[in-house]
Amino acid sequence: VQLQASGGGLVQAGGSLRLSCAASGYTFSRCAVAWFRQAPGKEREFVAGISRSGANTLSGSSVKGRFTISRDIPRKTVYLQMNSLKPEDTAVYYCAALQTIVSAPLPSTSGAYDYWGQGTLVTVSS
Repeated sequence: VQLQASGGGLVQAGGSLRLSCAASGYTFSRCAVAWFRQAPGKEREFVAGISRSGANTLSGSSVKGRFTISRDIPRKTVYLQMNSLKPEDTAVYYCAALQTIVSAPLPSTSGAYDYWGQGTLVTVSS
């Protein structure tokens, strides 16, 4: 599975962005997918995850109620809709995938994920 993240950019506080994670590879439909982010000098942080079917999602506490993860299975793409952005959301955002079984819980630790995209920079100005 290869992942390509896009959609980052510069936005003012309170604005919105939508990130996309496009995948190649026939096993993507068997993968749970997550977004992580890493700000300068900070550890990588779990943002949101979605199950292989799209039925289950999980959000990190710092983005709950503001960010929404979704997936378009035929297009092999996972989206992260980010609303009410804050300067502290500034980071490089990475998508990651994990081949898993249908009933498996969504992991929120980066070490659980096998495939990673290259990252896209989101900058939120105050």
